[in-house]
Amino acid sequence: MDEEKMILLSDVSKVYKIGDTVVKALDHANMHVNRGEFVSVIGPSGSGKSTLMNIIGCLDTATSGQYFLDGQEIANYSKNELSRIRNRKIGFIFQDFNLLPKLTAYENVELPLIYQGLPASRRKEQAEEALNQLGLWERRDHKPAELSGGQQQRVAIARALATHPSLFLADEPTGNLDQKTGGMLLELFHKLNEEGNTILLITHDVKVAKEATRSIKILDGHVTMVQDQSEIEEVV
Repeated sequence: MDEEKMILLSDVSKVYKIGDTVVKALDHANMHVNRGEFVSVIGPSGSGKSTLMNIIGCLDTATSGQYFLDGQEIANYSKNELSRIRNRKIGFIFQDFNLLPKLTAYENVELPLIYQGLPASRRKEQAEEALNQLGLWERRDHKPAELSGGQQQRVAIARALATHPSLFLADEPTGNLDQKTGGMLLELFHKLNEEGNTILLITHDVKVAKEATRSIKILDGHVTMVQDQSEIEEVV
């Protein structure tokens, strides 16, 4: 097992049965992401991107094949262990932010740290550090409805950042943002990557995909590596 590979999918398939119809959401997928890489996964709606994200994020399991995260085969973990992995190793960033509306920005960022069982002093330290890094400390007492879309997305990133994950998994993170705010968000991803963080960004947008160092195409459940970022337009 190559120690550089944080994510390794080997011949992974995911099959759903809907009535008498069998749907192959993933069809013998092979891919890898090395530690410290910034990789985009690009494909149209219905291509299998969400299924791939759910498997990589330990939210779902494959029907067949093997998935290794940090060298450990995920199939060997119990549900409780998978929950712990999601909370400690993976920082999720979603298109619709997934912030709790009744909690302040600070409380939203602190919440996963409570799930981690950290003492109050550590929670405060890590939440404050993350909010400061995203330029949101002055907005810490604001609830999501009192924040702009860009600020809400930065709170969502701060929430992921506060847990000190080894992997950021971003699902269409610019989808609900205007062009300027989306550009600022991508700059932030570059900064996080330069600091050594591994980022897997799932998108249907060619321009967003090209921001990554490397891209992976998915179409009808089939995964292929893009050899040259300039070729992305031709494969989507």
